[in-house]
Amino acid sequence: MNNLDLVILEGISATLAFILVRFMVKPYRMTGENRYLGLPLGFAFMGMSYIFMGASLFISNPSIAEKMQWLQLFTGAYAFIFLAVTYHFSAKKHEQKVHPLMQVFISLMFLVLVLVLTILFLPPLFALPSYKTADEYFRVVNIVLALYITFHTLRSHVLKPEAKTIPVPLAYALLAFSQYSFLIWSLDSSFSALVGAHIIRIASLLILLYVSYSAIVAPHDAISDKVV
Repeated sequence: MNNLDLVILEGISATLAFILVRFMVKPYRMTGENRYLGLPLGFAFMGMSYIFMGASLFISNPSIAEKMQWLQLFTGAYAFIFLAVTYHFSAKKHEQKVHPLMQVFISLMFLVLVLVLTILFLPPLFALPSYKTADEYFRVVNIVLALYITFHTLRSHVLKPEAKTIPVPLAYALLAFSQYSFLIWSLDSSFSALVGAHIIRIASLLILLYVSYSAIVAPHDAISDKVV
C-alpha cells in the first residue's frame, strides 16, 4: 500500500466524518442546547485529523509534513475529548449545570488549540518530543476515551433500549479498536494492522452514519413532509 492509497483512505474517512457533522448539528439547531454542540465539533475535529494525516502523506516538504502530523495528533485527540465530554454531560443529572460547563470547556479547549498552533508554527522556544512517541501516547488516550464512550452508550441503551441505537456502542468500540490497530502499526510496523485500522475506522463511521440518518435525519424529514 503506497502513500496515494493511504491518502485516499484518509479522504474517505474525512468525507464520512464531515457528513456526520451535518447530521449531528441538527439536534443542536433544533434544541439550542450546548450539550449537543460537542457532537458536531467532535466529528469536525475527527474529519480535520484525517485531512491533516492525508496532507502529511502527500506533502513532500518534511518540515511541513511533520507539522501536519502533529496537527493530526491534536485534532484527533480533540475529537474523542469532545465526544466523551458530550456523552458524559448527556445524563439527566447534568442538565442544570451543562450549559455553563460546556461553555467553559469549549472556550478552554480552543485556547489550548491556539497555544498548540503557536508552538507548531512560530519559531520554536523548545524542541518538540519524538512524534512517534507522542503518537503512541495519544493513541492510548484515544483508546481510553473511545472505550468510555462505548460503555456510556451501551449503558444508556441498556437503561433505555431503542432499536435505532443498538449499533452505536459497536461503532465506538470499532473506533477504539481502530486506534489500537494504529498503535500496533506504530509499535511494530505491521502492515495488516495499518490496513485493518483503516477498514475498521471506515466501518465504524458508516455505522454511525446509518444510525444518525435513521435517528435524526429521517424522522426530521418525515415531520417536515407532514408540515408541508
